[in-house]
Amino acid sequence: MATSDVTIHETGTTADRPLLEIRDLAISFTTGSGEVQAVRNAHLTIMPGETVAIVGESGSGKSTTALAAIGLLPGNGRVAGGQILLDGEDISHASEKRMIELRGNIIGMVPQDPMSNLNPVWKIGDQVKETLKANGRPSGPDDVAKVLAQAGLPDAARRAKQYPHEFSGGMRQRALIAIGLSCQPRLLIADEPTSALDVTVQRQILDHLEKMTSELGTSVLLITHDLGLAAERADKVVVMYRGNVVEAGPSLELLQNPQHPYTQRLVASAPSLASRRIQVAKEHGVASNELLVPGEGVAAKPVMTEDVLQIQNLSKVFKLRAGFGKSTDFTAVDDVSFNVKRGTTTAIVGESGSGKSTVAQMVLNLLEPTSGKIIFDGVDTSALKPKEIFAFRRRVQPIFQDPYGSLDPMYNIYRTIEEPLRVHKIGDKASREKKVRELLDQVSLPQSTMQRYPNELSGGQRQRVAIARALALDPEVIICDEAVSALDVLVQAQVLNLLAELQSRLGLTYLFITHDLAVVRQIADHVCVMEKGKLVETGSTDEVFEAPQKDYTKALLNAIPGARLMLPPEVA
Repeated sequence: MATSDVTIHETGTTADRPLLEIRDLAISFTTGSGEVQAVRNAHLTIMPGETVAIVGESGSGKSTTALAAIGLLPGNGRVAGGQILLDGEDISHASEKRMIELRGNIIGMVPQDPMSNLNPVWKIGDQVKETLKANGRPSGPDDVAKVLAQAGLPDAARRAKQYPHEFSGGMRQRALIAIGLSCQPRLLIADEPTSALDVTVQRQILDHLEKMTSELGTSVLLITHDLGLAAERADKVVVMYRGNVVEAGPSLELLQNPQHPYTQRLVASAPSLASRRIQVAKEHGVASNELLVPGEGVAAKPVMTEDVLQIQNLSKVFKLRAGFGKSTDFTAVDDVSFNVKRGTTTAIVGESGSGKSTVAQMVLNLLEPTSGKIIFDGVDTSALKPKEIFAFRRRVQPIFQDPYGSLDPMYNIYRTIEEPLRVHKIGDKASREKKVRELLDQVSLPQSTMQRYPNELSGGQRQRVAIARALALDPEVIICDEAVSALDVLVQAQVLNLLAELQSRLGLTYLFITHDLAVVRQIADHVCVMEKGKLVETGSTDEVFEAPQKDYTKALLNAIPGARLMLPPEVA
């Protein structure tokens, strides 16, 4: 798509020279089936001290564009056309030696996946120290601790001595942010820097990036799939779709008046903005369900009174090493009680480390409670015998967070979905194949998917496979542990609609574990708020969102990105 075909919301001119200017950038990859063009005629401008966000779904080319700017394209990728001007210097074909000089001090980067970007056999502090030394910065223990503390890690001096596996996902992401910011670069490329973080920590990190921008004049190129977050945090937003820039302009203007159909879909699907739409709808007496997904209504859920799950005074204490053969107790879950009604969705929300996933693992009988009871359909699950536990697993199934890690890469999709049926000795080969086909239909995947492998599917398709596998045994309760947090907003909206449709049709009960309150607002009937292992607030979704009682709940709600922004005129 040519530049002239793109909607540009003009911002005026300035005499200052751009820090980064991308002109008509084209990027291609050499594959076994020939040359594939991933980015076409892309363009953007970042002024000193400015934050620009690139938004778009997975595969839109936003991360590829950012990698080209820092000279880290994969070996089969190349800049096929256009220019990348850094402070006036064209670095689109710069030598590796020159790019090494620029990385760190001039251009920093925060990659998305902390598991693959931190060395598992190096202590966190050593990895920060390595970056500081490579760029000629002071790298003593105090310097390392200061860098980690700036990124929001508590007790930074002690944390520096730990390994990545001893950190939560959110803490690992903060360590990556610390490394990216350690040399105070003039341009920071942040590729989904807060995707693994809960909303309050996300807000802290983004507040820190804003502070750095204002105090040091650092520019930020923010890569995200969350348009609400981008519009709230960036001065300008660039929207990419299938390798093209389709719209660009000041963030609030683009949010209020999106011109391209794809941008309009992003605005409609952003959960943070959808939550705000619900609030506005109630204020104006409008049916909020109509605003969630334009043109589609969400079926009303039947009123249920029976409690399928009863969590009674549940606690979990872990033994942690304290050195020299000693250990100390860590209470992950502390006297938690709540009930889940059949056919409804109960969400457990809270920051990383609040204990919500530990509760889920105990409900799934994957962790043994230290004290308390989990009553499923009138039976205490702690008293179940091995055969009864096997039967219990047919009735309660999980959908995990990571669609990349929860599917066996050596199994094709047919075997992945069919495996629970085979393990539980349900049906013969022909009936199992029929069941797999039905399940693929239920999650809106073509039956040809059966012969493909996980690496051949997108993230959204993999999560649909995970949902199909969870449904294979016709369960009554599904535990969704951050089941949509790894998905871009359009796919996330599709999966949430799918879960709502399946619940309406099959009478499923969901226990939804998430740190994203915007998603909770869309899908949950009941909300439990956890803080540091304790249940601090509980109630219906409307009660919790409209009249939160605890300061902690208020802080979580205030941290939802995009929720405070103005809405498009046709919605507001």
